[in-house]
Amino acid sequence: MPHADASQFPLGLSKDELYKELLIQTKALLDGQRNWISNLANVASLLWHAYSSLPEPSNKVNWTGFYVRDDKFPSLATPVSSARSATVTTTISTTYATSHRQLLLLGPFHGKPACQQILFGKGVCGVAAEKKETQVVPDVEAFPGHIACDSASKSEIVVPILVGGDTVALIDIDCTEPAGFDETDKKYLEELADFLATACDW
Repeated sequence: MPHADASQFPLGLSKDELYKELLIQTKALLDGQRNWISNLANVASLLWHAYSSLPEPSNKVNWTGFYVRDDKFPSLATPVSSARSATVTTTISTTYATSHRQLLLLGPFHGKPACQQILFGKGVCGVAAEKKETQVVPDVEAFPGHIACDSASKSEIVVPILVGGDTVALIDIDCTEPAGFDETDKKYLEELADFLATACDW
């Protein structure tokens, strides 16, 4: 099946049915690939197309994507040429960027440009990362310390991806309607997060 076909979700599905289909498509699409950048890029696209096939308020989702802990980003690759041959190899440093306070960096996403970095404990994403708990926010304006990347966003859900009990990344989804997310979203997005925790090399 062409990869693009994975984004074609039937209209008229209930939210439960759609999430089950999303999980099936995700597992099929990620089969044989463990690179987290490649995998999260495809999942961000699947989420975007999945929500657009649902009725309001789900089809008012305006951002689907990920934030990833800064130490999961390798430093720049350094090309190394061999004097004995014309081949060039690439060495990836295993020294990761670190900061005094844990930091989230923008990962793959679908939607408008977003905040590039968020400290643990700051805003909805930072709180989810620090507490290691899903945050379902019906009104982002009422959330203490909310970081407004897009003023059009009115509600948000953030789900941590946990590996070994630690937050390595977050699923972040915004909606232009208040109360855009509920317990059904929480249930299935947590299932998606659990799958991504084991399906990627972090």
